[in-house]
Amino acid sequence: MYEPNVVGDWQEYDEHAGLRVRVHRVEPAEPPRGRDDAAEQLTYFSLRVTVENRGDRRVCVHLEDGQIDVRIGPDGEGAFLDWRNSQFIEGFEIYPLRRATAVLYAAGPQAQLDQVDVQVQLRVDDEWTERRLWAGGTGLDEPAAGGAQGGCRENGLAHQVSVFLRDQAGEGTV
Repeated sequence: MYEPNVVGDWQEYDEHAGLRVRVHRVEPAEPPRGRDDAAEQLTYFSLRVTVENRGDRRVCVHLEDGQIDVRIGPDGEGAFLDWRNSQFIEGFEIYPLRRATAVLYAAGPQAQLDQVDVQVQLRVDDEWTERRLWAGGTGLDEPAAGGAQGGCRENGLAHQVSVFLRDQAGEGTV
């Protein structure tokens, strides 16, 4: 069964050796050039999508509008994406051991921002990759380097994922 990534996880692409991507830093943020009038009464947040090349050849990466879909809340409603303030990756050559990061600004009702789902579909060297999904939310801290979870609420998504993973790890031991 296909399982989504948790915000902060790296996802490697089998069809492009050494290429990996992650969605991270889903956090409340105001856009740098001011709010879009269409986002009145909504709460802004930002997220970053990083593409890393660990392969032995350079790749040309496109990550533009239409290749990232952001859904919020339990019903998966579309978030307002502020294209004017967002920074995309448009035909950038990523050499080995280098990264490129896209920064997106989106908005939605504050009550729905605890659950944010992000789908990403890269175009690499004029070939489309499969869509990948990350699940997270604003106000959820990414795991620290030691693996400890900080700032998890008892009923939050990060807590539920953490409990699920501990349960799965415990099933294999007797």
